[in-house]
Amino acid sequence: MSTRVKICGLRSEAALDAAVEAGADLVGFVLYAKSPRNVSLAEAAALVRHARAQGSVKTVTLLVDPEDALVDSVAADIQPDFLQLHGHETPERVAEIRKRSGLFVIKAVPVATEDEVAAALPYLAPGRASVLLFDAKPPADPTALPGGNGLAFDWHILAAARGQAPFALAGGLTPENVAAAIALTGAAIVDVSSGVESRPGEKDPELIHRFLRAAKAAKQS
Repeated sequence: MSTRVKICGLRSEAALDAAVEAGADLVGFVLYAKSPRNVSLAEAAALVRHARAQGSVKTVTLLVDPEDALVDSVAADIQPDFLQLHGHETPERVAEIRKRSGLFVIKAVPVATEDEVAAALPYLAPGRASVLLFDAKPPADPTALPGGNGLAFDWHILAAARGQAPFALAGGLTPENVAAAIALTGAAIVDVSSGVESRPGEKDPELIHRFLRAAKAAKQS
């Protein structure tokens, strides 16, 4: 079975159409004001409806430390297939959000060591996250985004997660390195945002197609 691909940070129907046409399995929309990929609730809802009209692609809404009111609005107004939590949410908070929203949850965790990978596994306990997404740690800068920084990490540390559960990989992935990342880590899902952009927030259809071709041709280890 080939690795599934998520194209995140989509902001327009044109970019969404390019991702679907290229064969993306999941498409993501960011609700985080500090991100150059941010969209409004209304924009995200319209994009999710557009995605559903295209076929079987799954939709993901990315939130960062959301309050209950935002979780409620996303669940009611956007109705994505998944929530992706990209902040400092604890395993207990993830469980609360999953129960409150009734949606499957992808929990992103920034890692730099094998110990940090192992420490993240409790997020996968029953009733918590359905998918654990390992990402590069953001720069040590209070203005840095929690993700989408185009930074990679040492993929060898994901050995601590092998055999525990299928996981997703993000951070610095590009059309040039995604096949190697899949072969080394065995990731079930690869998640890309800045690696298929011509500039921050602007997706490049050709890069999207190249990324999908490389990822789908890659062999899992």
